[in-house]
Amino acid sequence: MPDSIESAVKTFILNEFLPGEDPAELTMQTPLITGAILDSIATMKLVLFLEETWGIRLEAHEASPDNLDTIALIAGLVHSKQA
Repeated sequence: MPDSIESAVKTFILNEFLPGEDPAELTMQTPLITGAILDSIATMKLVLFLEETWGIRLEAHEASPDNLDTIALIAGLVHSKQA
């Protein structure tokens, strides 16, 4: 299992959606969906990654900017699903 949810999610987003970008530009608060880094297809790839990596299940209504717009929000969602 990765060291932390935050670092694993950041690495996934950089590798999948921002190849070649400066990792320092992607912070815990960078807007991913509202900032147009993730479109609907990318968001679904992220959801699959979260489900497969941490063995959780996200409902359709949870795959929204309210839960997935920043790495910090994503980590909080994964933690809540693991509880």
